[in-house]
Amino acid sequence: MAVQTTLFKIEKRGGARKGAGRKRLGPKRLPHRERESFRHYQPLHVTLKLKKGLPSLRWRPLARIVWAGLHVAKERYGVRVIEFSIQGDHIHLILEAEGASALSKAMQALCIRLAKALRKEIGGSGSVFADRYHVHVLKTPAETRAALAYVLNNKRRHGKQHGQRFGDRWVDPLSSAGNFDGWSDRDLVAELRETGPPPDTYPVKPATKWLLKKGWQKWGLIEVREIPGPQRSASR
Repeated sequence: MAVQTTLFKIEKRGGARKGAGRKRLGPKRLPHRERESFRHYQPLHVTLKLKKGLPSLRWRPLARIVWAGLHVAKERYGVRVIEFSIQGDHIHLILEAEGASALSKAMQALCIRLAKALRKEIGGSGSVFADRYHVHVLKTPAETRAALAYVLNNKRRHGKQHGQRFGDRWVDPLSSAGNFDGWSDRDLVAELRETGPPPDTYPVKPATKWLLKKGWQKWGLIEVREIPGPQRSASR
């Protein structure tokens, strides 16, 4: 058995040796700070980020996996998925949750389900998501409207950054935008209802809390061409 001599070396030097102790997990690892508390009537903007080097979630086979996973998770453990969008390396969710415990259980179940299914498709091993999910608590009508625009028009935001152009009436098919009835273009809403997928094919549930049902509309309906700005840093 090896003899531990560190203790004696420390005593002779009068202090801890350089580099001793538990090693850091890496510069990009988020510290597990306590999440921001929220009330059951406050919606949540949650972001799941993919690890670097994995295929885009907008690749059809992976998008289908995420869509199916959200269908299972759209109402579980006291959490409801109200809106969502699937981007290349992350997923945005607008949720209602009855409490912190409900949110933790629902997100854990969703992450495990998605990770297993995505790994089965792309191969390899190890975790799929880069870190803990980010949570932004929506406390006001203005904040809620901004989050809705950010999630539903997120592809337009990324497209602008990369020089992509979209039609004036284009909505992201890898989001719940086609099921959203808060667009300012009421003709577009009617058209989406008539020609788009049936509402029950989207992995979402109707909002039940005031901020997501009506409160956000105090700041006006959302334009389909609206390019959302950056969101406030989310609680980790």
